[in-house]
Formats: sequence, C-alpha cells, structure tokens
Amino acid sequence: MKKDNQTSCIHHSGILSCVSQVPIFNHLEPKHLDEIMSMTRSISYEKGEHIYHAGDESDSLYIVNKGRIRIYRLSESGKEQIVRILNPGDYTGELALFKKSQHESYAETMVNTSICIITREKLQTLLTKYPTIALKLLTEFSNRLEQSEKQTTRFSTETVETRIALFLAESVDPDSNSNEIILPMSKKDLASYLGTTPETISRKLAELEEKGLIKQKLQKKIEILDLDKLLMN
Repeated sequence: MKKDNQTSCIHHSGILSCVSQVPIFNHLEPKHLDEIMSMTRSISYEKGEHIYHAGDESDSLYIVNKGRIRIYRLSESGKEQIVRILNPGDYTGELALFKKSQHESYAETMVNTSICIITREKLQTLLTKYPTIALKLLTEFSNRLEQSEKQTTRFSTETVETRIALFLAESVDPDSNSNEIILPMSKKDLASYLGTTPETISRKLAELEEKGLIKQKLQKKIEILDLDKLLMN
C-alpha cells in the first residue's frame, strides 16, 4: 500500500509540474490548478515515438512535462519540414479547443518524453470557468502566427547564412550573462527547420567560426563570440 501511495504521489507531482509550468495555466490559483490536474492524464514515450500523426483526430491539448518533441509536416515528395520544437512547458493541439479537426502535422519525441493530456471537452469546461485561459491562448496564437510569418518571410528573402545567424542569435538567453547556446536539435533537424541541408548547415557554421563570430564546442554547444557582427554578417 505504501508503494501505491508513493506512486500516486509521484504521478500527482508530475502532473502538477506539467500544468504549473504552462503559461496558459500558471497564473491561476493553486485550487484552480488542482482542478485542472484532476482533468489531466500523464503519458510517457520513448525517443522516436509518435504522439500523433497527420490525419489523426485532433481532440486534445498535449503539454510537454519532460523531454522534447518535434512537430513536422511532410511535403508531397515526402520531405520533412520541421514547424516547431516543443520543450517542457510548451504545448500543441490547441486548435482542438475550437473545432473538431484532424492533425495536419506529426508530433515525434526527440528524447524520452513525458506529456500531459487534456481532452477537448474538459478544456472547453475550463475556458468557460476561467476566461483568462482563453486570453492567454489568444496571445499564444498571436505569437505563433507572428513566428510563422517571420519564418516564411525568411525562407523567401534571406540567405541560408542569414537564417542560421538569426537562429543562433535568437537562441541566446537574454537573461543570461553567457552567449553560449546548446542547439536544441540535430543538424539534420535544424536544416529541415531552416529550409536547407545538413551539409550546408555544417559548412556555414564552419564559415562563421572561421570569421571569428562563433566557436563550436562539444555536445552541440556554440559560443557566440560577436553577436553584433553575427547579425550584420
């Protein structure tokens, strides 16, 4: 019985961690978070598993508790295009809040990952009770639309080198005193995200390093040596 209680506590703690770190929920009072937790279930996936496929029914909100997920689409030729990378606190499937639909993309774990899931019906109940959640969601929709438009514009107007430079610059934590970043994905995935090839990514990073703008380190770490010149490059 003690083991069951311990397991229950771990499960409860995991869901609390999942819900409380999400911007659309973390402004609520503890008693309201408890209510959301009661509507949430937790699932773990191993690296390389799909949480959903294009064509699957979209009926839930998926929140990343631990791990990392890549959201990607396939072109008619079968080429992958990464749309977003989800880290702890990020979520996907929010369109399920407003209408019945199908997923247009794929969600695949990049490492061992645990997520929390809330169904459409339960989410709609929350939106009715707590309108501030809806306002937070609208803000997030606006941010994602802006990011999507920015990425589309870059594909059509910026060179590959500029896209890489902007990606590196935007990955720097503004609240940190360090200009060192860790690439959140492999060069293959980064190439898909930036609309180029892994070989081009490697070559352009080497060129930026030769110019003294960055320093490549082990374990996907990159130090930005001159941020201003990198953005002007």
